[in-house]
Amino acid sequence: MAALARWCYRHRLVVLLLWVGALFGLGFSASTAGTNYANVFSLPDTDSKSAYDLMEKAFPNTSGDTDTVVWKVDQGSVNDQAVRSRITPALDRIAKLPGVGAVTSPYAGPRGAVQISSDGRIAYAQLTFAKRANEVPKDLVQNVLDTAQGARKSGLHVELGGQAIQRVQQPPQGLSEMVGIIAAAVVLFLAFGSFFAMMLPIAIAVFGVGMGLFSTQLLSHTTDIPDIAPLLASLIGLGVGIDYALFIVTRHRRGILRGLDPEESAVTALNTSGRAVLFAGGTVCIALAGMLVTQLRFLDGVVIGTSLTVVLSVMAATTLLPALLGFLGPRVLSRRQRRRLAADGPEPERASGLAARWSTGVEKRPRRIAALALVVMAVLAVPVLSLRLGATDQGNDDASTTTRKAYDLLAEGFGPGFNGPLQVVTEGGDTTALVKGIETTPGVARVAALPPAQGVTVIQVVPKTSPQSKETDDLIDTLRNEVIPKAGAKAHVGGVTAVSKDFASVTGDRLPLFIATIIGLGFLLLLIAFRSLVVPLTAALMNLIAAAASFGVLVAVFQWGWGLDLLGLGKEGPINAFLPVIMLSLLFGLSMDYQVFLVSRMHEEWVHTRDNARAVRVGLAETSRVINSAALIMVCVFLAFVLSGDSGAAMAGVGLAAAVALDAFILRTALVPAAMHLLGTSNWWLPAWLEKRLPHLAVEPSEEAEPQLGEGPASVVHGFIRSADGEPVDGALVTLLSKGGRQLDRVRSLADGSYILSVPAPGTYLLATSATSYGSRAAQVVVTDGPLVYDVELAEGEVDAVN
Repeated sequence: MAALARWCYRHRLVVLLLWVGALFGLGFSASTAGTNYANVFSLPDTDSKSAYDLMEKAFPNTSGDTDTVVWKVDQGSVNDQAVRSRITPALDRIAKLPGVGAVTSPYAGPRGAVQISSDGRIAYAQLTFAKRANEVPKDLVQNVLDTAQGARKSGLHVELGGQAIQRVQQPPQGLSEMVGIIAAAVVLFLAFGSFFAMMLPIAIAVFGVGMGLFSTQLLSHTTDIPDIAPLLASLIGLGVGIDYALFIVTRHRRGILRGLDPEESAVTALNTSGRAVLFAGGTVCIALAGMLVTQLRFLDGVVIGTSLTVVLSVMAATTLLPALLGFLGPRVLSRRQRRRLAADGPEPERASGLAARWSTGVEKRPRRIAALALVVMAVLAVPVLSLRLGATDQGNDDASTTTRKAYDLLAEGFGPGFNGPLQVVTEGGDTTALVKGIETTPGVARVAALPPAQGVTVIQVVPKTSPQSKETDDLIDTLRNEVIPKAGAKAHVGGVTAVSKDFASVTGDRLPLFIATIIGLGFLLLLIAFRSLVVPLTAALMNLIAAAASFGVLVAVFQWGWGLDLLGLGKEGPINAFLPVIMLSLLFGLSMDYQVFLVSRMHEEWVHTRDNARAVRVGLAETSRVINSAALIMVCVFLAFVLSGDSGAAMAGVGLAAAVALDAFILRTALVPAAMHLLGTSNWWLPAWLEKRLPHLAVEPSEEAEPQLGEGPASVVHGFIRSADGEPVDGALVTLLSKGGRQLDRVRSLADGSYILSVPAPGTYLLATSATSYGSRAAQVVVTDGPLVYDVELAEGEVDAVN
């Protein structure tokens, strides 16, 4: 890793040109090829899949998207000449547009009468495009929308519904990503205080996500990738890209402040935090690949798009980032930090401020903090008991959209079940008994048998209840388990509503296996990384707690409707069936990042001191600020996807934002360290027999090879600590650090101000001195073969800012 980082740093122009060329090359290819996203809900061995196969056999040429034009009059009837004279010309103009296959008007003969409501105030026309919704040009759809709504007048309302219409009313593509980047930039500037340092994580995220999206777009021509995959890839790619760069840039800035040369600091940062980024990115990809165990084809494309974006973000962080660090040099620090470094010399790392105080507070009151954190998470998890999986439709759109208005008009005129009719499909035989049986079934509003085609008969069944209601799900079960067998027919229940129900059932059945897979994998990875049984067990439990609480928030917002109007997210409904799998995968991968970053520092301190309380306190104090900053960036990026206009992406954004916030701000900052204080040395217990059999995995290796001590130190540093007026300073804390910042020895000065520190070998070290009421001082010392005399002067009342 060090060799790669050094090469990229020294050949920074070449690396930058390669990345820019790759980004523009992929962008040009993707824009030329266009998109071919496809939502394939392939559910083998399900009743709705059998119905779909029969319909495809009977009606092979019905692949175009079918949308709806709905109109309503406040007074009179839709059959009035004044209404017909405005609607009919509009429908005729739409039918003549290139790309529109057919328009079925309610005014076209006796068959059109069924498209007029019983009270005569609402009617609809169906228009069929020549292509699927994602392939229909937006200009054509906008033309259809404008033409239809041009027929409006006072007392005549015209609205449109359908997938193609839904696409053109969404916000401009990239709006949510741009808002997320701006929010992340604000957080980064507050964290770094430097414009150049702020831009580094943004640039890495843009390159990683941009190349990931272009690659996914090209792959959509060779495999089935759902249209939500690019949104989810952007969501996770922006989050991890900015976070991974943040970890590395933070380590690099810390190295420069300690006196390292910018090149050496960059190499050290990549060889330490860069390795952790590789590990974290790998765990995210493995967690995403865990979705494949569900064997749901719809999720295969999501795995491809998101995993590819994560891989490219990791590549950008480990190759492009060191090149950019080479261009900036010391300017990665703020001007104030550069002036202080030039005037006062290198600074030692010392946890201070709120992070240090909080860490000390957790150590003093672990039971109280753990209990409070558990209560908060338990309360938030209560709504998950009401979780109901399903599928969102245009009835969940915002009330101001034309698709939602069209949905509501159809429900008003033809019943709530009209927006999600069921299709009972049978092949051969007499369907008379089956039709009669369906007509007498409670919950059925209307039944219509279509003329047979290729020996296949389709019976349209309109429920009395909406597609998302539990009563409609119960009706599907009744038809399958009672009505069809009683009629002696071999039939299957299909349609969008039945497919959604089967998808939710299959997902629910396979969810336990999926959870067991990713939890077991996380346990194994942490077991190898930290040589402990308790640490991975704690992490697995925390992941389950975080998942329960985040899904509780999701149910309260999207299923119960709390805050939906405030967020502008439409109407409440069931949770998308695919969301638990996607959210759990991403939550597992992201929480592993924070767990590794937090516990690796604790583990490092434990290895050197064998003091659990100190290890937990120091680890939390030194990492909580970076973890919280990274989490805040993730939350901003995820919440920005509420603006995407896609209900699935908005639901995923809110759910992941809640999951990351709860995981970082409550679990990793409070519950995990409190639990580790309570468990004591048991945190690091591993049976000897297991220790011998486990492979060794260095998540974040030591920053430099430490010299081996013999029977005594190779040399010493000694001298006096005095005030500005020459008085000895008693009890000053004097610390000897390696160039990478590792503590090698620490003593307190005696009454006469003298001190003596052990030095393991000749070399360059960092000597840090601090005392109550005095400033903190740090300087590089070079030790040769003999003892080094080094006196330190502390100015009373002066306080140096220490990073």
